Amino acid sequence: MERLTERLTEELNCNTVFTIPIGKGIPIAESVVITWVIIGAVLLLSLFLTRNLKVTDPGRRQLVAETLVMKLERFVTDMTGEDGKSYVPYLASVLVFLVISNLAGLFGMKPPTKDLNVTAALAIMSIVLIEFAAVRRKGFRRWLKSFTEPVALVTPFNILEVFIRPLSLCMRLFGNVLGSFIIMELIKMVIPVLVPLPFSFYFDIFDGLIQAYVFVFLTSLFLREAIA
Repeated sequence: MERLTERLTEELNCNTVFTIPIGKGIPIAESVVITWVIIGAVLLLSLFLTRNLKVTDPGRRQLVAETLVMKLERFVTDMTGEDGKSYVPYLASVLVFLVISNLAGLFGMKPPTKDLNVTAALAIMSIVLIEFAAVRRKGFRRWLKSFTEPVALVTPFNILEVFIRPLSLCMRLFGNVLGSFIIMELIKMVIPVLVPLPFSFYFDIFDGLIQAYVFVFLTSLFLREAIA
């Protein structure tokens, strides 16, 4: 158990990679650096796939890019509905980021989603988007009035829900990723040879994909409710 505690403490610690010399110094955590690496990799891949696009006679690279975008857009649109189609690019980007982040462990990197700050930031961004969509669709007055529905008595609960939702999104993503890590460490401690491999496949790949889907699905669900 001491070994597990040490490994868990190591995973939860936000190690500072370097410090930006501004004022008293701005520490840059390992999760931030890995997030930058993921963003840079996705950006370079996007630039490569979308270079020299053609209207007629597209090459194989362009066909691959168009197929990926169409499938991803259709996948997210099924969750948001047609009314939320304008928010699909953001949700699709979050889905791609979470999938790569949750699979980062396979490439020897610490998944950014093991940092509570990262999952909290993603959750807050999603809730801001949801409330913005509600204001945009209903107008500011109708949006405020929606907190008193169906009766004024539930207004405090409706307001509280705005803060509960990001907490729920944040802790669900963080807790599942961290829980998978703890289970894998326990399996390695009990049976260190061969047996952990299929479990690693499940927790590192399948569970990572599931958690990315669940996060985007719940965000889409809240968004759909907000603009209904």
